[in-house]
Amino acid sequence: MIVKLLQVLHKINLLSLFGLYRFISSIYKEGINIMLLLNIAERTYGDKIALVDGNETLSYKQLSAQCQKLSIVLKESYNIQDGHRVAFLCKNHVSLVQSIFAVSRLGADIYLLNSEMSKSQFNQLVEEHHFDFLIYDFELNAYMEESPYRKANILSYHDTLPAINNLLHTTVDKNQKIPRSSTSKIILLTGGTTGKSKEVTHKPSILNFLNPFLTLLNRLNLLTYNTAYIATPIYHGYGLAILFTFIALGKKVVINDRFNAENACRLIREHNVEVMTVVPLMINRMLQTSLEDLKSLVCIASGGAKLNTKLVEEVSRKLGDVLYNLYGTSEAGLNIIATPQDLKYSTHTIGKEIKGVQLKIVHHNKEVEDGKIGQFYIKNKWSMKNGQNPWIKTGDLGYRDSNGYYFLCGRTDDMVVSAGVNIYPIDVEQVLIHHPFIEDVAVIGISDEKYGQSLKAFIQPRANESLHKEALIEWLRPRVARFQLPKDIVFVHQLPYTALGKIDKKQLR
Repeated sequence: MIVKLLQVLHKINLLSLFGLYRFISSIYKEGINIMLLLNIAERTYGDKIALVDGNETLSYKQLSAQCQKLSIVLKESYNIQDGHRVAFLCKNHVSLVQSIFAVSRLGADIYLLNSEMSKSQFNQLVEEHHFDFLIYDFELNAYMEESPYRKANILSYHDTLPAINNLLHTTVDKNQKIPRSSTSKIILLTGGTTGKSKEVTHKPSILNFLNPFLTLLNRLNLLTYNTAYIATPIYHGYGLAILFTFIALGKKVVINDRFNAENACRLIREHNVEVMTVVPLMINRMLQTSLEDLKSLVCIASGGAKLNTKLVEEVSRKLGDVLYNLYGTSEAGLNIIATPQDLKYSTHTIGKEIKGVQLKIVHHNKEVEDGKIGQFYIKNKWSMKNGQNPWIKTGDLGYRDSNGYYFLCGRTDDMVVSAGVNIYPIDVEQVLIHHPFIEDVAVIGISDEKYGQSLKAFIQPRANESLHKEALIEWLRPRVARFQLPKDIVFVHQLPYTALGKIDKKQLR
């Protein structure tokens, strides 16, 4: 572990005597919390641009100073301290990032809420988790007004009302010291936009996160790039992890409060973005909007939803070897990466596990051999710490081939049993997506009186293309097994997606 730590310190220019002094003095000053990361970055990168959003541009020195000031104001004005629960209902912007650092510095726990959730789910979270303080975007003001939440709160941005951006104009005693703290935790609330949420707790730790950090540096070649654009939500574990990685590396990070393909292409062009975090839906829409604007991209890190093989092939053909497929979960963090070379081996693969990950594939409570399908069970040092069992059941089905590559077959609740045969809808989706007239597809299981279950396909045709059910079945017949043929096909103008860019199969059902 010491060797790994030295590797990281060397890669981020902290192995010199002066660098080590900065590192140790920052721990002494801040404690082990997220602000430690920013403090080291500020001392290392100084006037380099750190963060850009639609409202402002901040250097590392400015960002650090503002976060330190904000932590003092939040402590003085709202008495935020160790053990408090601070919730964030925000899209991607500077105020969110500043607040996360400041709250962590005070030792409070950080609850990142899905800003696309319904009012009823927000009310449920308020009643379940008893937040002590809440930071939210003005556009979600109705959520606050109609909720049972009655404790302290503040807007993230506003011109005149109390808001995080206005707190930074408060006069504070620059000599005031906040005791160092190492108690802050990050809590992600899983469960999407409907249903009961589950707490996923992560404790900031330098040693525990060395393996995923080093893997991102090495497999994605992040040290060689200067500018990154985080298009995925920071409230999701994927976006947050990438943000912290880029801050540690001293990169310029571009964020925006909502994704729009035209705006995304403009940001990539204007900032000469080299690295971008996306979900597959974003890649598809940007390719259709402006291929020329994407030419600066040398690393597109896709995660959060499955990549279809047609999109992998299209990116390779139009942009070259720039696409990476990252597999992880909120509970288990990052675990598997497919590089462009891995995707040449197979456009279906999610790659190989990263160092430090133990992954077993289990079916009927027994670990299966290569080539057999089962549920992914994962154990690593950076997983959530919510129970005694270190193995996390991901809910994802898949298999490993003889060369050590992993493949997904969908979720456990996606699997269809028809006349005693296990059918994985993803297999049929990956075939249908290659039809020249199909833009997107989703396949689900439906009840069947004769076979127990059968398949139903929802097809989104390409613009200005016409498809017919009988012709599509005939096209599909020689390409899949008889039991994989959908019993029903429905053509839709637009498939439904969750806020994270996944096809919403719950809505389809």
